[in-house]
Amino acid sequence: MKEGLVNLSAYQVASLRIVFSGVVLLPTAIKCFGQIPKNKISIIFLSGLLGSLLPAYLFCIAEEGIDSALAGTLNSLTPIFVIITGALFFNNKTSTNKILGITISFTGSIFLLLSKGHMLENQNLIYISYVVLATAFYGINVNMVHKHLHNIGSLQIAAVALTLNAIPALAVLAATGYFSMPLTQKNVLWSTGAAAILGIMGTAVASIIFYMLVKRAGAVFASMVTYGIPVVAIVWGVVYKEDVGWKQVLCLALILLGVYVANRKTRE
Repeated sequence: MKEGLVNLSAYQVASLRIVFSGVVLLPTAIKCFGQIPKNKISIIFLSGLLGSLLPAYLFCIAEEGIDSALAGTLNSLTPIFVIITGALFFNNKTSTNKILGITISFTGSIFLLLSKGHMLENQNLIYISYVVLATAFYGINVNMVHKHLHNIGSLQIAAVALTLNAIPALAVLAATGYFSMPLTQKNVLWSTGAAAILGIMGTAVASIIFYMLVKRAGAVFASMVTYGIPVVAIVWGVVYKEDVGWKQVLCLALILLGVYVANRKTRE
């Protein structure tokens, strides 16, 4: 996202991300359309909308105002929203272990945010709210896939969802004037390439793996992979000269402790 935003707008980077993910999965989607019940197509489209398209725009817009470490930290709100939306809209029940573990991990995420105190002084809360909204969409999507799409293959869901959502993304890309830009210039090619990698690896491949995890491990556990994102975000923060020290390492340890607590098996 950072590299894409150097030469392109947030809407262009997000649109390219979804378009490239849809294009790479288009051959699979064509094969899968006939295998999926028609009454599930709209749910799959909605899954792509809430799980990929809208978060792509929200995160790219947020990255214009906050750094990667903070965005990655806020992403760990996803399991909280999985529990909240699951209880509100899907009648889900969650074990005490998972609630305790998520609470510990969420506390670690908050400490991680507070350990970089200068962020709250310099960064607009509106950008933070974009990431929070994206994680709420993730929470709804995880529950929806777990409840309504459990009989459909992970590759099929990802291929059809991203291919369908590539259509509105392509419309937004055209509306932003992307195709009128000097697309052969090195700087534009660089940012387009970054968006392509983001779409193919960070959306297409990642979505397939994530849908597999939701089906095999359950909604709450699958959503807890977001606790690994602050680790990766902090590493990239170091690469991009963001402020990272021992406090951040301790906070990450607390996050991982919560993951352990949430997933340990209770003795009979």
